Amino acid sequence: MEFTIHDNMLKTEDFVRLFSSAGWGEVPYDQAEISIKNSYASFSVECDGRVIGMVRLLGDGGMAFFLKDFVIYQEYQGKGIGTALLRHVEEYISSRLKKGWQGYLQLVSAKGKEGFYMKSGYVIHPHEHSGAGMSKWIDGEKI
Repeated sequence: MEFTIHDNMLKTEDFVRLFSSAGWGEVPYDQAEISIKNSYASFSVECDGRVIGMVRLLGDGGMAFFLKDFVIYQEYQGKGIGTALLRHVEEYISSRLKKGWQGYLQLVSAKGKEGFYMKSGYVIHPHEHSGAGMSKWIDGEKI
């Protein structure tokens, strides 16, 4: 199966569609637009003229990076596309770090998808050196 990974070309309409397809709910278009714009980088996967996957990268460009909104349409999962996208993101980070630097890529896995990341060398938290990954939803100001 042939596919192409594009750097920083993720369109808002594709983001909204893929986000919803993952079962994460509906995100307002303007909120998605701001999220993409303010990401360190975004990546989209195109196959047969259709965007079938995405991921955003948040970070400071030096030490800390966070993988966010990683989605591959279910019918395309298990074909190596997600693994290729994850490697592409890692190479993207590596290419922007100076020799001798080391960046730390973190993520929160969707439930049941931990094995996918573990195959690529990611460690489940908590482990010997880190505490558990944590999250909290923050509601917008009520006007």
